[in-house]
Amino acid sequence: MESRISAADADGSSSLAEQLLRLTRRLHRVQRRHLEPLGITPAQSRMLRSVAHSEEPPRMADLAQHLEVVPRAVTTLTDALEERGFVRRVPDPANRRVVRIEMTAEGQGALRRLRQARRDAAEEMLAPLDAAQRDALTALLAVLDTAPGHC
Repeated sequence: MESRISAADADGSSSLAEQLLRLTRRLHRVQRRHLEPLGITPAQSRMLRSVAHSEEPPRMADLAQHLEVVPRAVTTLTDALEERGFVRRVPDPANRRVVRIEMTAEGQGALRRLRQARRDAAEEMLAPLDAAQRDALTALLAVLDTAPGHC
C-alpha cells in the first residue's frame, strides 16, 4: 500500500512549521532584549559559551567550525570580547603559531549574567504555560531534538 500524506496532514505540518519559525524568531527577539543591557550581542554570547564549554582554550579555527562561521568572524568576535576583557588570546604551548582563546575572570562574570538573561528570556516566553504544559512541551521537544537526522 502506497503511503501518501493527505492535504490536511501537509497543511498541518506546514502550519506547525510556520508556528515553530515564528516562535523561534520571537525567542531570538526576547533574548536580544534581555542581552541588550549587558552590551553583548547574541553572536558574542554564543562565542563566550563555546569558549566556556571547551575542555581547554579553543583554537580560533575550532571556534569558527563550532560556531559555523568563517574564521574572520571569530577574529571580529574575539576582538570585541577581548576589548571588554572577557577573553584573551594566548599562544598554544605546543605550537607558537597557533592562538587559543581563553576566558578571563571578567568573562566568567559576564557568562553568569548571560545565563541569567537567557533564563529570564525563557521564563518570559514560557510564562503562559503551567507546570504540566511545560513538562509536556519539554518532552515533545526532547523527542524532536533526539530524532534521527537531527542536525
